[in-house]
Amino acid sequence: MSLSPSSPPSPPGEHAERLTLPWWLWLGGLAVAVLLAAEIWMGASGLRAWLPFAVLLPATAAGLWWLGRIRVAVGDGELRVDDARLPVRFVADVVPLDTDGRREVLGVAADPLAFVVQRPWIGGAVQVLLDDPADPTPFWVVSTRHPVRLAAALLAARDAAADRRETVAAEADPAGG
Repeated sequence: MSLSPSSPPSPPGEHAERLTLPWWLWLGGLAVAVLLAAEIWMGASGLRAWLPFAVLLPATAAGLWWLGRIRVAVGDGELRVDDARLPVRFVADVVPLDTDGRREVLGVAADPLAFVVQRPWIGGAVQVLLDDPADPTPFWVVSTRHPVRLAAALLAARDAAADRRETVAAEADPAGG
């Protein structure tokens, strides 16, 4: 998600982006598919002449689209990464990571129970530390092009959810006892 001068800024605690592939990966992937189709086509006639192009190019485009389909969003009191959902009430802290920080978190000393959605063509990420005694997952690591913005949105959503819970609890017990 890129903010243009005409787009209004998202409210605090809201964030949305899609982890699409950069144009140069599309160009390289399609070029490899064309070269492979040309290799298969060499010397063929009739149906075999155009079939590699008709199969490989759409299959490659579908595969490249599938690699860039992941959406990361914060809203409605949860972090959504593709089809995984994390209620923000379980977020203990959020650490924005640059490329080196991501490499360190996912390197040799990585926790095998961590939930990881990372895309190698995206340098930034966030580490979401969890506070859920019922869940053995210690943290999430999620790729993002805007780690600071995503971290701020998660913390704002967590704080807003905590404020709502306190307000509901105070309204339910007006005597304060």
